[in-house]
Amino acid sequence: MKNVLVTGGAGFIGSHLVERLLAEGGWRITIVDDLNDFYSPELKRANLALFDGNSAVEFAHADIRNSDALASVFAENDFDVIVHLAARAGVRPSLKEPRLYAETNINGTLNLLELARDHGIKQFVFGSSSSVYGINEKVPFAEDDPIRNPISPYASTKAAGELICHTYSHLFDIRTVCLRFFTVYGPRQRPDLAIHKFTRLISEGKPIQMFGDGTSRRDYTYVDDIIQGVRAAMDYDGAMHEVFNLGESETTELRRLIELLEDALGTKAVIDHQPMQPGDVPITFADISKAREVLGYAPTTNIEAGIPKFVEWFNRSSTKRKT
Repeated sequence: MKNVLVTGGAGFIGSHLVERLLAEGGWRITIVDDLNDFYSPELKRANLALFDGNSAVEFAHADIRNSDALASVFAENDFDVIVHLAARAGVRPSLKEPRLYAETNINGTLNLLELARDHGIKQFVFGSSSSVYGINEKVPFAEDDPIRNPISPYASTKAAGELICHTYSHLFDIRTVCLRFFTVYGPRQRPDLAIHKFTRLISEGKPIQMFGDGTSRRDYTYVDDIIQGVRAAMDYDGAMHEVFNLGESETTELRRLIELLEDALGTKAVIDHQPMQPGDVPITFADISKAREVLGYAPTTNIEAGIPKFVEWFNRSSTKRKT
């Protein structure tokens, strides 16, 4: 039986990882999450409820900024690996609260690495972001591209987290694996993210805001594919510090995304045209050749298959909320 700490385990990606580990068996899982109000804490509690009664899962209500609270969790467990997914997320909100993003994403990561050092934990998986690439003129984005030009506080904090991971790996013999996620979507996606928000508004006949002319492109990645990469990173035993892109390696225009949602919902969207927002990048596009070769990463769900699956989940969960 291996012990894993999953920070942010009540959230979107984290809860899917916990599900995967439970299905696999052989894991004792500790979830740390502060259930903050960035989006409804009830949604996070609903995610946790999926694991009610399972003796392999323990939940610790703690904020990663609180080193004393984290120390108590570590004192009661002997972790083999840490998967650090807890963060203040989102580009636009970070423009309003940069200090909060720095305190959580940088100091929180430092707290966890310090405890990993103190307790001799040798495997640390860090959830980073494609936003670290900023406005990258070279596409697709490769891990050895420079990340010195982030254009939002969120992106800066994720780049800083990667650098701190490198430092602790170098100094304290901790294997740190940084995973740059590219626009993750799927069941239980955060309600503030575009696919979930657009789906809800279109289904309600309300306008959706389209920033720019609709030609911005994203590498949308289905959550099951992301979890495949995270799981491989937990077992990675190569270089002591490594960075991997996890995406679908396909880009989709915003206009095309809206068309796919319209088709899946059977409803036309009402478009509210808005200018491009500060901090937004025109394109994200993952070069996943390194992850394919080293981790065996092999995404299987493209956007044409993923959007109907998401809408099916949305409709099913909406029906449950109404009954």
